[in-house]
Amino acid sequence: MKKPAAPAKRPVGADHEHVERMSTWMAILLVILVALLVSQLQWVLLPFVISGLIAYICTPAIDGLAARTRMPRSLYAVATFLVLVLLASLFGWFGIPSMISGLKGIVTDFQGIIRGAARSVLGDSKVTLLGEPMNAEQLAGAVVAGVRDWLGNAGRLATLGTATFAMMFGMILTLVLLFYFLFSGPVVARGLLALMPPGQRPLIRHVATQVDPVVRRYFIGVVVVVTYAWIAAYVGLGLVLGIPHAVFLALLTGLLEMIPVIGPISAAVIAGLVAVRYATGIGPIIAYAVYATALRLSIDQLFGPIVLGSAARVHPVVVIFCFLAGGALFGIVGIILAIPVALVVRTTLAILYDEPVAGRRRG
Repeated sequence: MKKPAAPAKRPVGADHEHVERMSTWMAILLVILVALLVSQLQWVLLPFVISGLIAYICTPAIDGLAARTRMPRSLYAVATFLVLVLLASLFGWFGIPSMISGLKGIVTDFQGIIRGAARSVLGDSKVTLLGEPMNAEQLAGAVVAGVRDWLGNAGRLATLGTATFAMMFGMILTLVLLFYFLFSGPVVARGLLALMPPGQRPLIRHVATQVDPVVRRYFIGVVVVVTYAWIAAYVGLGLVLGIPHAVFLALLTGLLEMIPVIGPISAAVIAGLVAVRYATGIGPIIAYAVYATALRLSIDQLFGPIVLGSAARVHPVVVIFCFLAGGALFGIVGIILAIPVALVVRTTLAILYDEPVAGRRRG
């Protein structure tokens, strides 16, 4: 007697046929509701996003060590949390005072920096601003006076005080959430999947398996690029060129490196203004230009393509649009998630249209 034939296996790529069970308008409405929710709760979501991303980056290492050593996963989760807290404490102990000292130095010499930049552009000539001719000295004085008046507003001082308190509370909340995400991240992921309609879960699970390595590599690559930018900027600005406030400028360069295209340009301009201020001739300015070019090329042509993977192949116009749109609609949360969301959308569309997924081989 012949055994009944086994049912044909459904191709993994065909999971997108389940999308037909959900109305297109229902899907659009769901996306709009989620976007409105994120835009209204962006500051509430920020600690969740930051702690979730850190846990997301660390989860493969935790799972790998637990599987290799056959030790409880919770043990490595707690150990990872303690290591991260130690690193954050070391940065707070050594890095923040250096940043504050450098910031104070730049603020104290702010007028000199603006004067040097204006003099390098104007020379001894004058420029007409608001109907009044100004030389470099007068222009620097006007800029400093405007900044001083803006900071002297009582309402803005109160806002800065409130923001400082909120930032401290947010840091504590982020650490608490980070512990829970590290400890029970897979449980949270399964819970989120359980919220989806049953007919959509196979597709969502398949998309997640395709998107996961691309997005994870992007975030790990960002961490590597930021760390490299910190070290290279400090070596170039402080040890080689001898520019004052090198620690602050290096940390600023690394932080702004997280914002593609716009961030590196801003960091180069700020460091360039300081370099021009303390330059004793044309030689140091040329040396800074060589350093800035070398740093940019090493990141864009060497580190970026290697560590970012397919994320490095997103067109700069798309990158700029995603960051501007994400920041305008969803604030800091939108800026952080702009490129990952673009990668998720691109990968999801490739799966739905049965096209090759960028960064992965079809087999």
